Amino acid sequence: MAEHPSLKRGLNLPLLVLYGLGTTIGAGIYALVGKVAGSAGLQAPFAFLLSALLVAFSAFSFAEMASRLPRSAGEAVYVHAGLGRRHLALLVGLLVILAGIVSCATLARGFVGYLQELVEMPAWLGIVLVVVLLGGVAAWGITESALLAALVTLLEAGGLVYVVWSGSGALAALPEVWPQLLPRLEGGVWLGLLSAVVIAFYAFIGFEDMVNVAEEVKDAGRTLPRAILLTLAVTALLYFLVGLVAVLAVPVAELAGSEAPLALLIQRTTGGSGAWISLIAVVAVLNGALIQIIMAARVLYGLGAQGWLPQVFSRVHPRRRTPVLATAAVCAAVLVFALLLPLETLARGTSLVTLTIFFFVNLALWRLKARDPRPPGAVVYPRWISLCGFLVCGGVFLAEVIRLLA
Repeated sequence: MAEHPSLKRGLNLPLLVLYGLGTTIGAGIYALVGKVAGSAGLQAPFAFLLSALLVAFSAFSFAEMASRLPRSAGEAVYVHAGLGRRHLALLVGLLVILAGIVSCATLARGFVGYLQELVEMPAWLGIVLVVVLLGGVAAWGITESALLAALVTLLEAGGLVYVVWSGSGALAALPEVWPQLLPRLEGGVWLGLLSAVVIAFYAFIGFEDMVNVAEEVKDAGRTLPRAILLTLAVTALLYFLVGLVAVLAVPVAELAGSEAPLALLIQRTTGGSGAWISLIAVVAVLNGALIQIIMAARVLYGLGAQGWLPQVFSRVHPRRRTPVLATAAVCAAVLVFALLLPLETLARGTSLVTLTIFFFVNLALWRLKARDPRPPGAVVYPRWISLCGFLVCGGVFLAEVIRLLA
């Protein structure tokens, strides 16, 4: 009896890190700097570092789980292994797919809004063309898709590096203003800082998508943990430097009031147009949508392979070695969401869904480590890290619910 084809292991450490950066950096940071500065003022760079520290607890949990269980549909597999409840694991897997679909639909609608500024066409036609194009790329092959995403990621990261370089002259004032960049022991200051930390928290979300291409990674048990932590470290460094030059080069009030704060920063530091930064942000939207399709399709594939969903979703194209049917199903769902729901509705629940997933993964690892603290060949971190991740995600979830209900 002929064996069914498996997914192609075509991702090495550099490609995987670029894949992770592509889904983590995204287009958000190009607009987020102003919002963080509006809440934290001159402490915005510190807010990014504190957010990175809080996210790091969950990043270490995902890194260890990926080493223990390098499988597609990673979050669902982790929850099943740690908590032993298949229905809860299936729910988490479906939440991951939903988060990817909703995020991609949001990005598709956002991109079409920009596209209509350049080309006159109905919104529905633009959405269909974008989703079909991205779906075709995702089904083409994991190596080819990752290479394309990596190229766009280099463009995104290069834009941020240029922003830092263009504003490097403002660093001359750093010794003088350094005391103002550190938060003072005042309640009002810390309230604003904590608000900024919650906003910045979401700029680091995305690294978890890497675990869902585990079966396409070379030496996944070793490569995935390193890639997750490298992605977080590079992202934190870029965000800190961008936040630093932004608050030094442009008055905080102007940053907070700008819809394109990095374009404003380029204008102030170089005297030229910052429009190309906005163009990079638009391209980043497409890159983020492509990675969300890849991720959601791999989770659907993994749930089918586990037998938790119809096994038709686990079928792999014999030549392309990609889950074509799962990819097509995800794209169809993206089209439904993008065509029927408004942008604000699509975006509102994504953060809550993601925090719920983080919450259960941290709890699952904490329970799993009690039963099996040091499995052979796995990368292991202290157990208290997963407990901290569990508490942090629960706290941020409550803060976000309170904000939405206020």
